Amino acid sequence: MPSPADAIGRTYPKTAPYEVGREKIREFAEAIGDTNPAYLDAAAAQKLGHPDVIAPPTFPIIFTMRSTGAATFDPDLQMDYSRVVHGEQRFVYQRPVRVGDRLVCETVIEDVKIRAGSIFLSMRTDVTTEDGEPVLAAYALIVSRAAEKES
Repeated sequence: MPSPADAIGRTYPKTAPYEVGREKIREFAEAIGDTNPAYLDAAAAQKLGHPDVIAPPTFPIIFTMRSTGAATFDPDLQMDYSRVVHGEQRFVYQRPVRVGDRLVCETVIEDVKIRAGSIFLSMRTDVTTEDGEPVLAAYALIVSRAAEKES
């Protein structure tokens, strides 16, 4: 069986386009308790120089999960999803996500480390419009904790 570290550099197939909708942005903003008018009102967003409503910075978690799931459940990585915890998440933007965007994700394994039997998986998901315009990169670290030793 290959080592999980052999997957470093592996790229997973691009996702189908995800169309960003005004109602999804509103629901997400309300769910996280962020009432920034740029997330809820097109006129407010336009006053800030945006063509329409924009999404909160953590909104991409909704659609990047499709792509990162391909890596998380890759059998070569030997991750036990029942033991997975989310270690880190960050987003690096080229521009805000906005209503009407049709976004495609592509995930690459940046690093795999094994420490005390736990697997630390670092991934980067590049998010572009379906026409190839870069929008953001989402970085995630997930950890599949080692099984507890029986006493």
